[in-house]
Amino acid sequence: MTYNLLSQIPLFADLSSEELGHIQSVLDVQELAGGEILFREGEIGERLYIVVNGIIEVLMGEGKEEMLLNVLRTGEYLGEMGLILPGGRRTATVRAREKSVLLSMSRAQFLELARKNPQLSVSMVRVLSQRLDAANTHSFHDLTEKNKQLQAAYDDLKSAQIQIIEKERLERELQVAADIQLSILPDELPELDEFDFGARILPARQVGGDFYDIFQLNENQVGVVIGDVADKGVPSAIFMARVHALIMAETDINATSGEVMQAVNRHITRLQKSTQFVTALYGILDLKTRAFNYARAGHEPPLLLYADGTVERLPHGSGMALGLWGTVMLDERAVTLPRGSTLLLFTDGLTDCRDPNGELFGLERIKQKLSELNNNNAQQICDRLLASLKKYQAGSKQDDDVTLVAVHTFGGDSTIKIKKRQSELGE
Repeated sequence: MTYNLLSQIPLFADLSSEELGHIQSVLDVQELAGGEILFREGEIGERLYIVVNGIIEVLMGEGKEEMLLNVLRTGEYLGEMGLILPGGRRTATVRAREKSVLLSMSRAQFLELARKNPQLSVSMVRVLSQRLDAANTHSFHDLTEKNKQLQAAYDDLKSAQIQIIEKERLERELQVAADIQLSILPDELPELDEFDFGARILPARQVGGDFYDIFQLNENQVGVVIGDVADKGVPSAIFMARVHALIMAETDINATSGEVMQAVNRHITRLQKSTQFVTALYGILDLKTRAFNYARAGHEPPLLLYADGTVERLPHGSGMALGLWGTVMLDERAVTLPRGSTLLLFTDGLTDCRDPNGELFGLERIKQKLSELNNNNAQQICDRLLASLKKYQAGSKQDDDVTLVAVHTFGGDSTIKIKKRQSELGE
């Protein structure tokens, strides 16, 4: 068997049977147990090894960081460079994967054989040339492949950089849009001897489509508006700004809340360039009589919290959102606010918010939470309702903007004062 192995090795392929028999007689036998190291990377190499049986692994490194370079089996050989490079060091570590038997030849043995058999030196040169040529070819293809990978990585990096730059630009624009939206909301809320106001807004995204405002119309009246543009994001925020501006402009022209809403709807639908629409409620609060006359365009009906903690959903009929049709049907109502009561206006993001199990916060839960806040002022009611909502939400995704506006009434004169707005865009 050893004779046949030697004849199949390119290094000895040109030798005669007599010469092969002589080589076989001088080869040493070495046995390795599974996992045993034959030699390590960096050690001085002076022997050629031929695998008789078993499996031999060629590695870079050892342990967790090792890299498998090659696997040798019966008839394959390694370490030939150790025969011609005195003091040369091993470039890899060799280990037996299983019990293995190898034949080995030292440099001294090889030089003695080469002296007696010059053809052996020629064979060595040929084998080394073939190895070098194969190594060059492999290196070329490996380098070509690595260049392709490097180019692909560069292209990916360049694309990622472009995406990062674009993302940063969009984030800056979103921040500008959020700042603009915040500037549209009132910086200050009226503070009266007989009335107290509060508000909170929490967009589902960086910018949203909800809006509100509380503003003085004249010495005896305050306007209150809340709205919810369909959809979310920048387009809704732009549409929201337009609707808010139209409402504010029309309050200077029209006398009643219904007239204001009708005029705004005509403006929105006149050019018919947008498929967006908005639900809204605009009311006029009379500071003398505590009457709140309002027009509701598809918006959530208000809730009224009495001083004793009773909560009532105000009577309501049908009402259409603004922006869908040229002629809009509104739900126009009037309510006189009892002393010590609070009127709560809100968007459907409050009712539609879900817990991690998907259950809606719902109108009944809002009424229950609101009934527990009858001793709070308007801003505290908004803050604590929103806190209850977030606790119920428990980290689940917010699907819609949430806006709250509260009007609380108590005794005293109706001298208008101003207080800083305590609402905010998000948290």
